[in-house]
Amino acid sequence: MYERNSRRTRLRALGAGIAVVAGSLAVGAAPAVALPSSGGALFTISNDASGNEVLVYRRAADGSLTLVDTVATGGLGSGGGLGSQGAVTLSDDGKRLLVVNAGSDSLSMFRVNGTHLSLKDVDHTRGDTPISVDVHGNLAFVVNAGSSTIEGFRVGHGRLVPLRHSVRQLSGDAVGPAQVEFSPSGRRLAVTEKATNQIVTFPVGSHGWVGRAKVSPSAGETPFGFEFDPYGRLVVSEAFGGAPGAGTVSTYSLRHGGAVAAIDTAATTQTAACWIAVTDDGAYVYTTNTGSASVTSYRLAHDGTLSLLAQTGVGDGPIDLDFSTGDRYLYVLNGASDSISVLAAGPDGSLSAVDTLVGLPATGAGIAAS
Repeated sequence: MYERNSRRTRLRALGAGIAVVAGSLAVGAAPAVALPSSGGALFTISNDASGNEVLVYRRAADGSLTLVDTVATGGLGSGGGLGSQGAVTLSDDGKRLLVVNAGSDSLSMFRVNGTHLSLKDVDHTRGDTPISVDVHGNLAFVVNAGSSTIEGFRVGHGRLVPLRHSVRQLSGDAVGPAQVEFSPSGRRLAVTEKATNQIVTFPVGSHGWVGRAKVSPSAGETPFGFEFDPYGRLVVSEAFGGAPGAGTVSTYSLRHGGAVAAIDTAATTQTAACWIAVTDDGAYVYTTNTGSASVTSYRLAHDGTLSLLAQTGVGDGPIDLDFSTGDRYLYVLNGASDSISVLAAGPDGSLSAVDTLVGLPATGAGIAAS
């Protein structure tokens, strides 16, 4: 089952003021309308146990970053690694930023105006240790690592409203969830479980109704970060418990009944493949390899098969990553070196180093670029 127009594609098309049609833009291709000279923004969190903050960076036209603000989330971080993708996420229209507060079991919502953030609401989750959040339209869902649950909120009018009867258990207790994300249509939620080597999906109604979980085995061990491509296929990193050189990336189709089925698996030849980014046109896939200080790139064919392209060195302990509007620049958060690597993306999927921003909090997590 194919579902076009991913959340990332919609967001970046709005941010650039252009219409993006799946398959019409290559990585690094110039948009139909020039980006503003200010470039855009990038957001990450301190995840500090004494008080979580959003670090706000202005992105210049050349991809470089400048810290312009730190804004309290009204919650607490965990003070350590979250082991998740999606701790920070932008809404479809880029006007709201949602952030997890893993240390105080809460979710924060900000209004976004360029690089200016206004905290609008903080709401407690009904589970323990929220680590990942995603938003589709006026619905947002978090996954709680401590209680192995998902739960939903309605987003709008400056408030987060918990959805009744939206709390659902994953496949069991202590399953080690890594991420939650909507399918492009918003009709399915997917969650990866590191401890069980499974991928769980849930049907979601337009008003936030959540159906029964469908559990599918992953193609490789320790499924971690993932992203839906423009055609509704899941692209998942598999860390294999950090075994040296064992990381893989797999693609999956989303079946009508809700289960996922593996299409292809490609080795990274690197250690601890953990976070994933897919270009807006679905042509290229990138995964960070936490144990190898590298990013592996692939070409993604129309049938969902993967072809290894290259390995690109970044800072120590790369974790989360995200593209800027138009896929011009890839930003990699390096957990072990407290830095962000700035990489320029070429039309052939190649990556080249532009800059390295240092001095980030040692507890930092999550990254979202506009």
